Amino acid sequence: MCGIAGVLGAAASENTITQLLEKQRHRGPDAEQFWVQPQIALGHNRLSIIDLSTAANQPMYSHDKRYVMVFNGEIYNYKELQKELSEFRFTTTSDSEVLLAAYQKWGQAMLPKLNGMFSIAIWDTVKQELFLARDRFGVKPLYYSFHEGSFYFASEIKSLFHVGIPKVMHTSVWAAYFLKGSYGMPDETFWDGIQQLRGGHYAVISFANFKIEPNSWYDFVKNIQATPQLSEGELRESYEALLHDAIRLRFRADVPIGMNISGGLDSSILLAMVNAHLPSEQKIDAFTFYSNDARYDELEWVENLVANTGYDLNKVLFTPGAVPELIEKISYFQDEPFGGFPTLAYSLLFEQARNKNIPVILDGQGMDEAWAGYDYYFSGNNSLIQGVTTSPVHPEIIHKDFLRQKRTENYGTPFDNALQNLQYRDLFYTKIPRALRFNDRISMMYGIELREPFLDYRLVELAFAQKASMKHNGTDSKWMLREIVKDKFDNTIVFAPKKALQTPQREWIGKTLQSEFKEYVHEFSKFDFVNCEQVLAIWDQYCKGNNDNSFYIWQWVNSLFLLHKSL
Repeated sequence: MCGIAGVLGAAASENTITQLLEKQRHRGPDAEQFWVQPQIALGHNRLSIIDLSTAANQPMYSHDKRYVMVFNGEIYNYKELQKELSEFRFTTTSDSEVLLAAYQKWGQAMLPKLNGMFSIAIWDTVKQELFLARDRFGVKPLYYSFHEGSFYFASEIKSLFHVGIPKVMHTSVWAAYFLKGSYGMPDETFWDGIQQLRGGHYAVISFANFKIEPNSWYDFVKNIQATPQLSEGELRESYEALLHDAIRLRFRADVPIGMNISGGLDSSILLAMVNAHLPSEQKIDAFTFYSNDARYDELEWVENLVANTGYDLNKVLFTPGAVPELIEKISYFQDEPFGGFPTLAYSLLFEQARNKNIPVILDGQGMDEAWAGYDYYFSGNNSLIQGVTTSPVHPEIIHKDFLRQKRTENYGTPFDNALQNLQYRDLFYTKIPRALRFNDRISMMYGIELREPFLDYRLVELAFAQKASMKHNGTDSKWMLREIVKDKFDNTIVFAPKKALQTPQREWIGKTLQSEFKEYVHEFSKFDFVNCEQVLAIWDQYCKGNNDNSFYIWQWVNSLFLLHKSL
C-alpha cells in the first residue's frame, strides 16, 4: 500500500510532483520516486509489502516501455494472474509488475480479473492519455481536481491543497452532513472542486479530451442477479471455502502480519480463519483497545478469544487525556469529517502495530453489510446514524440559507426488495465508503497496510444474493453465517448480539472533557453559518444531562478542527 500522485498539463514539473508526494509521505515511508515529462508527471510513495527490493519501486515501466504506472494497494491474486501472462519475462516478484503486464495485454479488460484493493494510474506514452481506476468497493482512495488548466490527482486531499488548490467548503455536502449526518456521495468530497473517482469505476483523460467521464467496470447488480440462491448445505460449503481462500490470499506478504479484533462474531471468524492458515510454528500479533469502562469494553471477550491461540494480544488503553491531541492529529490526516472517539481509539492500534514493526493488519470490516447484520435492516429505522433514541443531528443550529444548498442524495433502488436496497445503500453509499475512508487514513498515517478479507468481492456477492431468510431467521441476524461457524465457537460468541465498536464518548464529553469541549463548542458557534445562541443552548442542555447521544456535539467539534484554518 502506498501513495500515488500525478499532474497532467502545464503545471507538471518536478517541483509540483514532489509537493504532492510530500504531504502523503506517511503513506509510503520506504521509497519516494517520480517520473516527469513535458505536460505529465507521476509520483509514488512506497510502503514495501511484496518484493522489498528497489526493483519493485514505482513509477514502473511496462515491458514494452509504452506504459508508465503508479499504483496504490495490493493485487492479492497476482500469482494466479501471472500464470495467464506466461509470454512476459518478469524481473521482480511484485504484484505491481504483474498488474502492469496485465494492462499491457488486456487493457481495461483486466479490471474484473483483479482480486484486490487498488487505485491505479497508467500513462500511455503512445496515445498520450492517462488511465485511472479504483477497486470495486473503493478501499483505496483516488482524489482529483482541475485547477488553472491542469489536472491533478493524489491519494489524499491534503496533497491537492499543498499545490495550491483552494480549500473551500463544498456547501451542499456540508449542509447534508449537518442536516442528517451523511458524508456525501461516492464521487464527492467536503471540498469544492475536489472529487473522487468512485469505487468500481475507471476514467481516461487526455489533452484532446481534457475531462473526467467515469465509467463503471464493476456491475454489482448484474453479478448479484447471476448468483444463485443456495440451499443451506450448499451455502455453508461454498461460503466457508471462499472464506478460507480470501484469508489465504491476504496472507501474501514479505513482511509480518497482525490483526485487529474485538469481542464480536466477525472478529471471532477472522481469528478462526487466521488460525487455520497460519503455519503451526508461527504466531501473529492481535491488537485491541479498551477504555476501562465496563459498559463499553470488550476486553474480557477478546482475552477469552485469544487465550487458546498462543498469539500475543496487544491491549491499548484509550484515555480521555489523549483525546484533544488525537482530534487535532487525526483531523489533519482525515481531511474530512470522521466517526468520533471510536476512530480516535482505533488509530492507537495502528500506532502500536507500527511500534512493533508490523506493517500489515487484517480486520473484519464488511460482514454486516453483506449478511444484513444491522438491526435496522429489519426494524424499519432507516436513519444513517444508528444506536440512538433521539435525533443524532441538530440542523436548527445551521442558518437556513446554508441548509437550502443541500442536494437530495439518490442512493438508487436496483433490487425488487427493501432489504437488498438497504444493503446496497450501505455498501456503496454510506457505511462502507465512510468506514473505508476513516480506516485508510488512520492506518496509513502510521504507514500500515490494512487488509479487509471479508470485503473480498466473492464473499460479498455470495452472501448478498441469498434470500432474506438466510440472513435473518426472525431472531438472529447474520443467521446463516452463525450456522456456518457455530461448531467452531461457544454459543456466547455465535449468538452474541451485534454491538458497535464503542467508547465512552458521550460521558467523557459531558463530564471528564467538559471544559475542553466547552471551548471547542464556543469556537464552533462563531462560524458565520451557525446560530450561536442555539449552539450554546443545546450545549448547556447536554451538560445538564440531556445527552442520549453525542453525535451532534462531535459534528461541531470535528468541523471546527477541519475548518478553522480555512475560513
